[in-house]
This record gives sequence, C-alpha cells and structure tokens, in this order.
Amino acid sequence: MLLMIVFLLYPITSVFYYSLQHYNVAEPWNNGFAGLDNYRRMLFEDPLFWQSLGFTAQWVGWEIALQLLFGLLLALIVNEAFRFRGLARATVFAPWAISGVLTTVLWILIYSPTTGFLRFLADLGIGDPGTALLANPDTVFGAAVVAELWRGVPFFAILLLADLQTASKDLYEAASVDGANRWRRFWHITLPHLKNAIVLSTLLRGVWEFNNVDLLYTLTGGGPANATTTLPLYVARQAVDSYNFGYGSALTTAGFALLLICSVTYLRLSRFGGDRT
Repeated sequence: MLLMIVFLLYPITSVFYYSLQHYNVAEPWNNGFAGLDNYRRMLFEDPLFWQSLGFTAQWVGWEIALQLLFGLLLALIVNEAFRFRGLARATVFAPWAISGVLTTVLWILIYSPTTGFLRFLADLGIGDPGTALLANPDTVFGAAVVAELWRGVPFFAILLLADLQTASKDLYEAASVDGANRWRRFWHITLPHLKNAIVLSTLLRGVWEFNNVDLLYTLTGGGPANATTTLPLYVARQAVDSYNFGYGSALTTAGFALLLICSVTYLRLSRFGGDRT
C-alpha cells in the first residue's frame, strides 16, 4: 500500500492539483489558482487538442489492428515444427529488445532520401529520387506506422506464442479425426484458447501506443504541420518545451480519464478472465 501511494496515488493527485492551477515557469507572475480554466481552454479554445486526440485514436487503432494481425500470424508460424525454428524465433523477437530511440534512428536511415532504401530503389528506377516520406503529410503516417509495426509485432508474437504452447494437442487430434480442416481447427480451437491473451495484449499495447512519445518525437517531431502529434506528444510540448505545467497537467488528466474509461469498458465487453469456451 505504501508503494502504491508513493508511486501511483501521489503522482495522480499532484497532476490533478496542477491541472487546476495556472503554473507556467516562464510566466511566474500569472501563476495561481485557475479552477476549470485549463479544461475550458482545452475543450473549447484549443483545436490542436482535438486534432491530437483524433490522430491518437487513428494511430492506436491502426497499430493495434496490424500488430495483432501480423503478431498472430508470426506466432502461428514459429509455433510449427520446422528446421531452424529457434533461429526463426530469435529473429522474430529481436526488434522487441531494441529501444524506441534506436529503432527511430534505424528507420530514419532507411527513409533517408539521400542514403536510405528509397534512394536505392530510385537508383534501380523504382520511384522518384529524393522522396522524403517523413516530410510529406500524405506519406508520413504510413511511414511512422511501418516503423512502429517493426517494433510492436514481436510483442504480440511473444505473448500469443506462449499461450499457443499451452493448448491441448488432444483437442487438435480429436478435431482432425472428426474431419475438421486447418481453418476450422483455428477458428474453433485456437482462437477461443487465445481469447484472454489477445484481450490482455491488445489492452496493454493499446495503452502503450496511446502513450507513445519516443518514436514519434524522434522520428517526426509531431510534424509535418502537427500531422503526427499525439496527445502525449502535445503534453510534452506544453509541459517540457513551453514550461506550461498547469495546462500540460490538464491534458494529462484528460488522457488518463479517457484511458481509464476505455480500459474498463474494453475489459467488461471482452469478459476478460472468463471461460475460454
């Protein structure tokens, strides 16, 4: 209880307290009690808040859907018995061990219009030379999604593979004897068995992607023209870059409340922890 108070209750209470204050280090003469002014500004006077919230929802939706799809596919592949399976598993899981900043550096080099993979394709006559995916509002979202997929897919593959290995082989053998093909065995045995693992992994990864700052901050900086600014990245700009801790705390409180509501609703609708069958 003491650890929970120190590391959870106190920070949450402090953020909520500062959200009710005008607290800007750069403008100390304006500091003081603000009441709900920060929330009124956020909801009715700040279009970038709604823009960042909309992009965050889009970012989380695409990332979770694609990471789950490819992670499940990889887990099913490396769960099969084949030669060099250990090497294949190590290769699949390797990106998860790399930090977000290092991942960003790798993808910046890949996307570089002068020395990256796109320049190599352009030299082969595929695409236009000098294409800058991260500087174009029409392509920056897809480029960022691919970079995060490379890091996020192994997370789903690890969790789902661990749960796949606990599935009863007798069920698969009985289904095969009854004439069930591979698709029916997957739909009626594998997916129900993976239900709790899928719910848990999507929830955890959804929270992490919502709070994603390191990759987008170092890859695009939230640009171009705020096209890749998530709500946590907007909080970092307000609190860290502009020293406006009061308004940054209000944005953080809004994000916390939204995540809490979505998480509880998702767990209730999915019936997490219930019967697998």
